Amino acid sequence: MQKNAPQAKTPDPIRTGIAVIAALTLYRGIMLAFSTAELFVDESQYWQWGQELAWGYYSKPPLIGWVLRAFSELSGSVSAFWVRLPGALFHAATALILMGAAREVTDRRAAMMVGVIYVTMPVVAVGALLISTDTILMPFLAGALWLYLTLVRRPSGARALALGLCLGLGMLAKYAAIYFVIGAGVGAALLPAARIAWRDAALAALVFLAVIAPNLVWNLQHDLTTLTHTADNVDWVRRPGLHLNPQGAVEFLASQFMVMGPVLFGAYLLIAVRALGRPEWRARWLVWMSAPTLALVTLQALLSKAYANWAVTACLAVVLLVVPVLWHRARMWLWVGLALNLSVSAFLPYAATQATSWTRASDGRLLMRRYVGQTAMSARILEEARRQGVSAVVSGNRHLLADLFLAAKGSGIEIYAVPVPDHPPHFYAQQHPYPAGRAGAYLFATLGEVPPCPGPPPVATWKPGPGLYAPNTLSLYLRNGACWPAEAE
Repeated sequence: MQKNAPQAKTPDPIRTGIAVIAALTLYRGIMLAFSTAELFVDESQYWQWGQELAWGYYSKPPLIGWVLRAFSELSGSVSAFWVRLPGALFHAATALILMGAAREVTDRRAAMMVGVIYVTMPVVAVGALLISTDTILMPFLAGALWLYLTLVRRPSGARALALGLCLGLGMLAKYAAIYFVIGAGVGAALLPAARIAWRDAALAALVFLAVIAPNLVWNLQHDLTTLTHTADNVDWVRRPGLHLNPQGAVEFLASQFMVMGPVLFGAYLLIAVRALGRPEWRARWLVWMSAPTLALVTLQALLSKAYANWAVTACLAVVLLVVPVLWHRARMWLWVGLALNLSVSAFLPYAATQATSWTRASDGRLLMRRYVGQTAMSARILEEARRQGVSAVVSGNRHLLADLFLAAKGSGIEIYAVPVPDHPPHFYAQQHPYPAGRAGAYLFATLGEVPPCPGPPPVATWKPGPGLYAPNTLSLYLRNGACWPAEAE
């Protein structure tokens, strides 16, 4: 009698997911090395924060600066590649953590798809190319989701401490981490089955407060700078009265189809409504971990303005909720969504290698001009400073200052911002104003502003194109430092 032939071993879905995430991350890293897109103003500013380690900064909490400092020290480089590489790595880590969290709500195959869908989302594809606080935040929130789900299943002091640490580090990355606390609070209030033990909640809260305390102290010592800037972004204080912006609310909601992918967000709108009427608590809890964030940011868009990424933290719970349902009940739509997201994930890294090449047919301007032109302009400014024999460049323009600080590293030329009494308008005016006691000449760089110090005409003027500043005229004035100390006092 013939023996049955041995059956081929089925690949472990989790290992398959890890392989897909690793392959896509490797592709992103390789293409990032060939990218011609220069650092944008925010990215250069985050790098500068890393050169001045602190517990807080002008517009954001400190973790992104610390991360970029670590990568700068490890690489010994200030290139755009090393500044942006954490984006691809942090999103890969988030995808892996989400696969673990998904095992608390679904089977291994659906959990594998959770990680794959996350790492291919359009917002993640962009976040893997440009460094931002959202990217640094996401793995900590994913870890918090996983830990919370395990704590509901089984109390654990160690995991409660880890939950508080994840949330605290998330807040040090971006204050949007507070959305987790809001969602978990709503979920616990409405769903008794979703509550963790009081002891675990207390331990998590204590660690959370201990981690964020230094940043709170820093804000108190710096006139609540970061919190004030956040309030300025919300733009309620400067807009007294009720000024509704229904178009803004609609545009924000529509933008979520691009942020998450059309299939994922479209499915979420249907699945979330149905999940609220079902007895299984995990699905309803994931709705409360996502819907309040989307609702609050939509309200913000209605009252003032909101950018598409302001609700990005909701993506984590959305993926955990939607992907298992599609995998088991509408797999074809899941494959369609994955195909669309993969096409974006494949295209964007290649597009970044063409930043200096692709132009608009209508006027010949670069399509990605936002990321072109800064390096050449800064190099020319520093060259003119050396030619004029001065050791300092001053500007009132945040965009100019951001790239100048990066370009001037190790050059011996100091970069300063125009001193601004009272409330400084940006990080450079706050931390690097022209010193009152400095003597000697400097170059004042401007894209149109009149130098505060009167004097002779510019020593150099040119059109800094092609790229971000192509429509502008850059002027360099040779000035003496005697006028600013009087104004700054």
